[in-house]
Amino acid sequence: MRLVSLAPSATATLAAMDAGAALLGATVHCDLDAVDTTEEPERVGGWLNPDYDRVAALDPDLVLTSDALQREHRDELRSRGLSGFHREPGTLEEVIEGFATLGEAVGAPDAGEALAADARERLEQVEAAVADEPVPTVYCEEWSDPPMVAGNWVPEAVGAAGGAYPFCEPGQRSREVSAEEVDAADPDHVVLHLCGHGETVDPNAFRARGWAPAAAVHVVDDATLNQPSPRLLDGIERLATLFHGADLAP
Repeated sequence: MRLVSLAPSATATLAAMDAGAALLGATVHCDLDAVDTTEEPERVGGWLNPDYDRVAALDPDLVLTSDALQREHRDELRSRGLSGFHREPGTLEEVIEGFATLGEAVGAPDAGEALAADARERLEQVEAAVADEPVPTVYCEEWSDPPMVAGNWVPEAVGAAGGAYPFCEPGQRSREVSAEEVDAADPDHVVLHLCGHGETVDPNAFRARGWAPAAAVHVVDDATLNQPSPRLLDGIERLATLFHGADLAP
């Protein structure tokens, strides 16, 4: 198949299932380091501002999009006669199920099923490693201006890593949060994973607010918590190590 990915999560999932050889184009926000292709895919704009003409010129069989913020891209591509595969997972199980669904969509059903099975096995290993540990309260911040507490699958990611998350229910969208709400929850850990910032966030900027002064503040690569791809399992394993020192090395 001839594929174009407008979603970094789709690109990362293709790479994890060794199905990246068919990738002709990707956004500037897609990490292509792990994608095994004979020629580097053409960059076709950004996640929120793709170049539709460049996408169409590649004549793809399928264009991959994800999240509610890319619905308009999906609709525009359809209006141009291009076929698409669109995902909007909201929970951890929906993320993992999506690996198999994407595999089927791109003609690699066995690879997709294997990736989903591997994700569930890794999740079980994390949960077993922290099962008898104390349960700390955790605050995860997805954006800082204004401060937004992370929703979607992050509450379940924290729970799998052995933490309590009193800010959102699984599947709820990320939302603005106040200092009073965070202080009332009295978190033991603060996890900063600001969208698009990787691990470059300065934890002192959070401490300067005076929120949750007793909490340990951690910076985590945003792709490992915000992205509904196999990298989310890396993020869950990292949280388990931060909260409990869990040794999850293969």
